[in-house]
Amino acid sequence: MNHFTSAHDVTDIDHLIERTLAFKANRYTTGTEGRGKRLGLLFLNPSMRTRISTQIAAENLGMHTIVFNIDKEGWQLELTDGAIMNGTSVEHIKDAAPVLGSYFDIIGVRTFPTLANRDADNNEELINALKKYAGVPILSLESTTVHPLQSLTDLATIAETHTMKTRPRVVLLWAPHVKPLPQCVPNSFAEWVTKWDKADLIIANPQGYDLNDKYTKGATQLHNPENALRDADFVYVKNWSAYNDYGTLPAVSGDWLLNEELMKLTNNARVMHCLPVRRNVELSDEILDSPNSLVTQQASNRVWAAQAVLSELLKQTK
Repeated sequence: MNHFTSAHDVTDIDHLIERTLAFKANRYTTGTEGRGKRLGLLFLNPSMRTRISTQIAAENLGMHTIVFNIDKEGWQLELTDGAIMNGTSVEHIKDAAPVLGSYFDIIGVRTFPTLANRDADNNEELINALKKYAGVPILSLESTTVHPLQSLTDLATIAETHTMKTRPRVVLLWAPHVKPLPQCVPNSFAEWVTKWDKADLIIANPQGYDLNDKYTKGATQLHNPENALRDADFVYVKNWSAYNDYGTLPAVSGDWLLNEELMKLTNNARVMHCLPVRRNVELSDEILDSPNSLVTQQASNRVWAAQAVLSELLKQTK
């Protein structure tokens, strides 16, 4: 694994899940494979779980970590080849990336979509430029289209809590929100579950909120929450804005807030959310505080998923 920026960088998802859960089972064992190695974490938007869990994971492996809030503390980067830099951009990524690559053995970067220019967001310009010019493994801490660290965590959480021998029925359920949110987490979850092929994925969202079919091939897509939730083993609740009418919030009919009545349709499903969550907007208190909620366990697993990925990327730094 040369980089970790999407499910397509991973040849064996089961191996990464096994590594994640093995690190969790031996959480008090300090690793040495990262000793003498330096991890750079570049942030262009806020983060809590991703930032802290990745730092802890790196420390567990013996790495030294430097966090740089590049959006506040760095120069504005130019990403376009051949640009005449007589505007607001101060430094070209072709110059910045090799320098960062000389400072760090692995670079993690977190950016965010504009939700205004779909083509620019889909092009993943910053991630791809770092992969091209930095010369070291690149770790996505969330990009403009996907969030692979979150998705690996999600699959590991499903794997450790699903005890039946049958394939679980997993529902990715759209939830209401007060503002437009990106499609990164649902895109990534759909991409990872369908590539993993150890669960049946149903995506349920209102009309107008269908995701980019690049990520959803192999999933069943429904526009009715009741039909989707019937006999579900896991319900992953997440809001996202429209992809076709990019970044907008089309009018929604019906009640999409997961509550106890809807949960009665499921197979006593476990409920997941990537956090942060707006209580009683995206998910009701009664669900979040119930024994069926996996949100804390899911968030805690972020450390072990990051540790598994870093351990694999470190193999490219020897």
